Formats: sequence, C-alpha cells, structure tokens
Amino acid sequence: MATQFDRPIDRSNTSSLKWEKYHDSDVLPMWVADTDFMSPPAIAKALHERIDHGVFGYTNTPDELDRLVIERMQNLYNWTIEKDWLVWLPGLVCGLNLACRAVGETDDQVFSPKPVYPPFMSSPRLSQRQLVSVPLSEKNNRWTLDLAALEAAITPESKLLLFCNPHNPGGAVYRREELEALANIAVKHDLVVCSDEIHCDLILEAGLSHIPLGSLNDDIAARSITLMAPSKTYNIAGLACSFAIIPDRQLRQQFLRQMKGIVPDVNLLGFTAAIAAYKDGDAWNAQQLDYLRRNRDYLVREINKIPGLKLAPIEATYLAWIDVSGAKLENPAHFFEQAGVGLSPGRDFGDDRFMRLNFGCRRELLEEAVKRIRRAILGELPA
Repeated sequence: MATQFDRPIDRSNTSSLKWEKYHDSDVLPMWVADTDFMSPPAIAKALHERIDHGVFGYTNTPDELDRLVIERMQNLYNWTIEKDWLVWLPGLVCGLNLACRAVGETDDQVFSPKPVYPPFMSSPRLSQRQLVSVPLSEKNNRWTLDLAALEAAITPESKLLLFCNPHNPGGAVYRREELEALANIAVKHDLVVCSDEIHCDLILEAGLSHIPLGSLNDDIAARSITLMAPSKTYNIAGLACSFAIIPDRQLRQQFLRQMKGIVPDVNLLGFTAAIAAYKDGDAWNAQQLDYLRRNRDYLVREINKIPGLKLAPIEATYLAWIDVSGAKLENPAHFFEQAGVGLSPGRDFGDDRFMRLNFGCRRELLEEAVKRIRRAILGELPA
C-alpha cells in the first residue's frame, strides 16, 4: 500500500545539493545524507504561519524550544538537563570544529574514529590540532570503537575524543556497557568527549534505544559536549538549527568563546521548524521509521545477493555502508556513477573498500538503484 513516503517529490530547480550534483545526467543521487521525503505537515504549517506574520528580524532562542528539548531529554533518556547547558548552533559540523578549538591548545591531539563522517577528520586539522585516528572494529556485523587501541594511543597531549553515536556511516547503536567503557577511559585519562548524536531519532533495530553519552553519570557529563539536531530526522537540514548540550560551565564558556564574532545565530525559521518537529513530529517519525525499516530490509537482502558486494545489518540511520572490495573495482565511485547511481565514496570516510548509499528515498527509486548496481556488477546491458 502506497504511503506518503512513496510520493515522488520533484527536487529539480530547487538548488538541492543532493540533486543538483547530477542534474544533467541520468544518475540517481544516493549520496549526501538528506532524505527525499516531504517534511512533516506540522513543520510546513508552522513555517507558513511564521511567514504570514511577515517580519523576520533578529530572533532570540524561543523559550518554548528550550523547554521542549529539556522535556525531550527527560522523557526519552531520563536525562535531566538545564537550560543553561544548551548552546544553539546553525549546524552540527560547526559544533565539531568548535569543540576542537575549545579543548586543549594548538598541536594537542584529537582522537577520531575511522571510518567516520568526513568532518570528524577535517575538524582537528582546521583547528590546528593533531588528528589521531582510532580504528573501528567490525565484530558480529557491528562497527564498534577499538577501546584498547584508543587507550594505548593516549599521551599527555591527548585532549579530545570525537565520537559518533549512532555511527555514521556504519549504523551501529552503542550499547550501555560500550558507552560506560568509553566513559571510564575518558574520565581516567582526562579526555573531553564530543559526541555527535544527530541520528539519535533514527533507530531502526527493534529492541534498541539511543543512550546519550552525557546521560550516563556526572563524571562523563562534566567532560561531554553532546551534539543533536532535528535536521536529519525531519529533513530540515537546510533550515540550519542544531544544538549542543554542555553541562560543565567552564567547558561551555570555552565553547561559547570560540563562537564569538564568527558563528551566526540560528535563523528564526530554523527555530520555528525545530519547535514544530519536537512538539508535533514524533508520530510522523514513527511512520518514517517503519518505511525506512522496510527499505533497509529490502536493501540488505538484495545487495547481499550481488556477487562482490556485502552489506551488514543496519541498526540506525538511513545510510548503508556497502563493502564493495569483493568486486575489485579500480574506482568504485566512478564505476557506480557510470552505472547511473551516485554514492558517497568510502575513501571520504577513511576506508576505500566501501561505498555509502542513502536509502532515505521512495522504494521505487531504491529498487531502480539496486537494479542498476546489479546490472553493472554482472556486466549486463540495460533492458
């Protein structure tokens, strides 16, 4: 039965980053992490009402939004946070860069998992810090941080760990015992942890739930920067509204100091959309998750039928981390583009054996992408 998520949305001539990349060719854009789904009606309604007001001046953070986030952390995670802990940002990537600048000094070490979302690797370098990559281990079809390797690499210059939960691109949801082990290392070695949790509302695997690292206990909270946003969940990345939760006052002041004169305020339409998302978007997201689960199950089943390709189970996100090493392709990104499917190159995430596919799209488009991938790998001509 067709759903709202099966509805074709024409994103041409909208300056869409995702779709403009291949606007003059027959390539399906399955790369950057935004979905092709129309945002919840409650968000569109709230934006229309604000636009009808007709005045778009400088805007403070709405008290209602602070309250919604505080209530959300309490209701979802039993995490009691305070209003002062919230720092609103025009994007999560700038949060990663600010964390690198706020912690330690020039040439200090910043740890980052690998493979991982590319800004984890660029942010330390842009902040004049030393990047130290910590390998992820694929065990039992899950990508988890190698904590022994992390602890072995710690030196007196080690100040910050960038963490990603749920993991992008691997899709792992970290369990409480894994988070507690990481927190213990951070406390033991006096590391600050900046935890990117932007995909926290996109848990696909039944029986799993997101646990914010900073919610574990007071010790890790005091050395944590938690980054969240409604952008991935409700497809409102273009409205640029994210936030950091920083419980420790001194760390928060260091973070805010790096923002001064450089980082712009969140715009009022971003605030408006975020309020509507957190106030009225959960029922819509439950329907989206059902749709994404079906897309995930289809994709895992079909990709693993194609010789040379392997796709492990995906616990969260709408991103598939496909092992293409068995296909022995000289240039995987080019190969799949020639086949008519635009994927994110694994080398951008630190592992060129893989490609990342965004399955946050209508099923018809996903099936066509799989068909093209299968034909290309098998060397078949289009019908």
